Amino acid sequence: QAQLVESGGGSVQTGGSLRLSCAASGDTSCIAAMGWYRQVPGMDRELVAVITSGGIATYADSVRGRFTISRENNKIYLKMNNLKPADTDVYYCNAAANNRPAHRCPHIPIWGQGAQVTVSS
Repeated sequence: QAQLVESGGGSVQTGGSLRLSCAASGDTSCIAAMGWYRQVPGMDRELVAVITSGGIATYADSVRGRFTISRENNKIYLKMNNLKPADTDVYYCNAAANNRPAHRCPHIPIWGQGAQVTVSS
């Protein structure tokens, strides 16, 4: 079963930068798009950025222009610039299934363990 392991969280002041990493290991044959989510208080997880296997990226309006998602095979990164206190959250890496039959990939989608990002004012 594939596994996502995150790293790179930390604490910065307003305007600072961080880079998150997420590496998929194990059987990665089911993985298509990968992305980053964060927990909206009292709501479901919010999609921050997603990138397809072909490198096409999509961003939430709240981070567009400040965050950049990139991908090297089944490892993704989130470069976060000009961080704001509102960006403080736990960021979760996610991997979605490709077009293989669902029964072939019952473990997908999968999630990373979460990386804490704290932005102080």
